[in-house]
Amino acid sequence: MGRRATLIEPERLKDFGEEELLNGDVVVHKIKVVEAPEIKLMDPPKTRRVSEFRIVPRPPAQYLRFEDISAASFRIQSGIQKTPCTYSRLSKLYGMEIYLKKEHLHYTGSVKERGVLYLLTCLTQEQQTKGVIVATDCNFSMAVAHHAAVMKVPVFVIMPSGCSSPCLRIYRDYGAMVISYGSTSRDSQNHARHLASENGYLYLEEDESAEYLAGLGTVGMEIYEQVPKVDAVIVPAAGQYGLLAGTAAAIKHLNSQILVMGVEPEGFPLLLQSLKTDSPVPNVHSSPEQKLYEGLMERSLGVNTFQLAKKLVDKVLSVSEDHSLVAMLRFQEFERSTVDAEGAMGLAAILAGNLPELRGKKVVVVVSSANMAPELMRRCVDRALVLDDRVSKFSVQLGEWPGDMARLLDVLSREDVRLLDVCHRRHSDKSDLFKAKVECVVETRDKTQSTQLRKTLNERYPSICWLDR
Repeated sequence: MGRRATLIEPERLKDFGEEELLNGDVVVHKIKVVEAPEIKLMDPPKTRRVSEFRIVPRPPAQYLRFEDISAASFRIQSGIQKTPCTYSRLSKLYGMEIYLKKEHLHYTGSVKERGVLYLLTCLTQEQQTKGVIVATDCNFSMAVAHHAAVMKVPVFVIMPSGCSSPCLRIYRDYGAMVISYGSTSRDSQNHARHLASENGYLYLEEDESAEYLAGLGTVGMEIYEQVPKVDAVIVPAAGQYGLLAGTAAAIKHLNSQILVMGVEPEGFPLLLQSLKTDSPVPNVHSSPEQKLYEGLMERSLGVNTFQLAKKLVDKVLSVSEDHSLVAMLRFQEFERSTVDAEGAMGLAAILAGNLPELRGKKVVVVVSSANMAPELMRRCVDRALVLDDRVSKFSVQLGEWPGDMARLLDVLSREDVRLLDVCHRRHSDKSDLFKAKVECVVETRDKTQSTQLRKTLNERYPSICWLDR
């Protein structure tokens, strides 16, 4: 039989792709059907009790972060000057490199301007429009009066009626509305709160708000920038625990190896007592000299400030009032600066010999304030000269013969001492009718000259009596 004719033209076979279809041949392909794989379900998860889960507690939020201090530094840089931190001539006297952070050079003479300005800038527009009110005469109130007036924020100051006229004039010069009310600081504070509640004013007092502490902490940032490779920072803590806590927070964040030390008065060791009891002490039974540390009794140590100081401050020590007075004298003689007792406490801790571990180290002392009445300042300097063995008082029995008084004055002249006062009492001693008692107050250059004067007069006048300081 002949082959069948192809049904498809050969030229078109390429369209079908397989040549097995030529000439009617049939190609059989075997197709194997494979079943889909069986899907196996997973076992249900084992039920666990709630007690089996491990709960990881979140770390508590920091009350004062370095970011807050950095933000405060940026915010207040246009209204607060960057105070100098200079090398002191006192370094050779005490065997260490002493740098003084001169916070007393602010416009109101206090470091508290930093915290106050940042606190005011953080107020809402409504609060700034209504105004703020403060009470009592202190560095905090002066800072509020000045910066609120600069920011065009209405500011009212309630003062006790016994406040001096020069003090009232200072607040008025700052631009505050001053109101005299009550006989004590507590009366003024109560009246200020009453006015705030009635008129919508914001009553401000020195506390431990995060904004206030962040502003004060900018001191630590500036110290770290101005003094490279600093070993220790000494900060006064009397009534200014926020300054200590804020400065420590900034310093320890930048370099945890830098020592931060706090100094408070011996008569009001609030932080020391709190560290011993491991909780903030509201008050201590002893009290410092009221005029020397004016307003200190009204301060308290907050919980947050205490926790920051406990965690970040390496050492807390107290200094006596006598050492504070001598430190004030050193500032006048070596630095040509007038500071108050609180501002001099850092240097007082050094001259008292309480920090022997800092010998040969680079130390920054924060000078926090310089607000003291001129009359009180004069009395403090006079007392400091006595404590420093520079002023001595003695009494001696002289005969009534001509020339006895002249010979005593000649001895003092040859010893090159300055006669401050002399009192001739002829009828003071009833035991001897022919002798007179002479009391003299003299000033010497230093302790060495004072010792030599005592030796000379003791040899010349056996009956001499040196009066107690």
